[in-house]
Amino acid sequence: MGILGWTYFWVGLTFGIYIFIAWRSRVADTKGFYVAGMGVPPVANGMATGADWMSAASFISMAGLISFLGYAGTYYLLGWTGGYVLLALLLAPYLRKFGKYTVPDFVGDRYYSQSARMVAAACAVFVSFTYVAGQMRGVGIVFSRFLEVDINTGVLIGMCIVFIYAALGGMKGITWTQVAQYCVLIIAYLIPAWAVSYKITGVPIPQIGFGSTIASGQHAGQYLLDTLNVIARDLGFVEYTKAFATQKTNMLNVFMIMFCLMVGTAGLPHVIIRFYTVPKVRDARLSAGWALFFIALLYTTAPAVAAFVRYNMINTLEGKRWEERPAWYTNWSKPGLIAWVDKNGDGVIQYKPGKPFIGRPKWKKGKDGKILTGKWGEPLLANKLTKNENELYIDRDIMVLASPEIGGLPAWVVGLVAAGGLAAALSTAAGLLLVVGSSVSHDLYYRVVNKNATEKQRLLVARIMIGVAVACAGYFGINPPAFVAQVVAFAFGLAASSFFPIIILGIFSTRVNREGAICGMLAGIIFTAIYIIQTKFLGYGNWFLGITPEGIGTIGMLINFIVTIIVTSFTKAPPAEIQQIVENVRIPKGAGAALDH
Repeated sequence: MGILGWTYFWVGLTFGIYIFIAWRSRVADTKGFYVAGMGVPPVANGMATGADWMSAASFISMAGLISFLGYAGTYYLLGWTGGYVLLALLLAPYLRKFGKYTVPDFVGDRYYSQSARMVAAACAVFVSFTYVAGQMRGVGIVFSRFLEVDINTGVLIGMCIVFIYAALGGMKGITWTQVAQYCVLIIAYLIPAWAVSYKITGVPIPQIGFGSTIASGQHAGQYLLDTLNVIARDLGFVEYTKAFATQKTNMLNVFMIMFCLMVGTAGLPHVIIRFYTVPKVRDARLSAGWALFFIALLYTTAPAVAAFVRYNMINTLEGKRWEERPAWYTNWSKPGLIAWVDKNGDGVIQYKPGKPFIGRPKWKKGKDGKILTGKWGEPLLANKLTKNENELYIDRDIMVLASPEIGGLPAWVVGLVAAGGLAAALSTAAGLLLVVGSSVSHDLYYRVVNKNATEKQRLLVARIMIGVAVACAGYFGINPPAFVAQVVAFAFGLAASSFFPIIILGIFSTRVNREGAICGMLAGIIFTAIYIIQTKFLGYGNWFLGITPEGIGTIGMLINFIVTIIVTSFTKAPPAEIQQIVENVRIPKGAGAALDH
């Protein structure tokens, strides 16, 4: 059975399991829909949290970014993992003790304001829409290659699947589906990593193979990372392990991106809501620990996968004649995710720094398979190009998915990786869609618009909003503003600038009031959103200290903190009962009682 057959087998099998679980876990009440009835065991919740948090960006795109950027790409890995530790230790237990269904619910009650609740709900919807767009893009990439359809069709298929089990089972169905999806994605990630590590270094453990010598071939006996540095220099790239090598990855910008990803993780509503699904506060801590273990299995493997696929990709393509191109190139060129243009007419594939096309190409091929036109049909300037220019376009998001093919692994492994990529994208998409549905149906419709709404009405509104969210996410999946990991980084910036300061101050300060919270959230997210739109879509440069859009959420967070504290200092303190609630959340009931005697 070939790659297509194995892909249909694995994808069909896993999708059948997901839908069966959603059907068996379908709910008819809001507690089951929003927080799975608060009855999920810690280990299962840890696996579901891992699947919810490790999105298409983690599975598909992160190793691809590291593969292309080298050392500079590790800020995604460090920021996301550090952020989860921050969330697990600093926020999760307190939020679970507060006992509300959603982040807007926490904000509305803690800041005793329907206006604060509405602002928080709007921020949650905005963040979730941005994040889910990256997941739909990942789904489209997987389907376009492995089911041999175009990316748009792949996005539409993914939209239908995720709507079925998100709308049907709510949080209960999503939780148990995510347990299955975690098992699929981690197996699909580790098996090819083990195999490729063994083929290149003779060591089956990727984390050890990453620092080992190459077992055979022209680089036998040389350390893998040293070899990648030499290859990079020879081709004109920055050394693979060199730090802060370009203007976009200077030390300040790297710090801003890492910190933004950290605090953005701690403010993500679809991750925070997972800690409401366990029975007790102690279970929230346990599930956070389990989730960290399950996440570490993938995140400690990703740098090794990035190095392996970089080495194999260059060895199988660069300097090869067109007629010698490997089968994996042909497979991935069909959906337009890799392409070559013979700029100097020598028939040899040359991989160098720089863009090989005018913009990102809209593909049109001649009979020989070569690219004839660039973006929107604009002709390539073949008569003005030199011998040393880059001739190869590679979409960064394909590196992990293509790794088994590039490494020469069997077809069943290739199909399994496709199922893993879909599991990662769909698990996170489902959690995000639930946030959208619950924010609108619970925090806006039930708590603000219609306080007498029945359970049936609230569930109907939630499912309608999930449908709307799926449609919007599908649009941005078809028309993505950037690579998957970059789109997701924008969502983390929006979460960092809106939720993190308000949650931290809401837990650890009794003085912060509703006026400060509302002004802070609005100031932080508006500044961050405007900066991202200006620099990414309107052609502005990185005008604030050279910080890229992926890191500007750190500045938005600081603005949120400053505005919140200043406005709070000039306005009335919260009511005494609110201050007492905050004290009770931070300090267990009865703490210190022994000192009174």
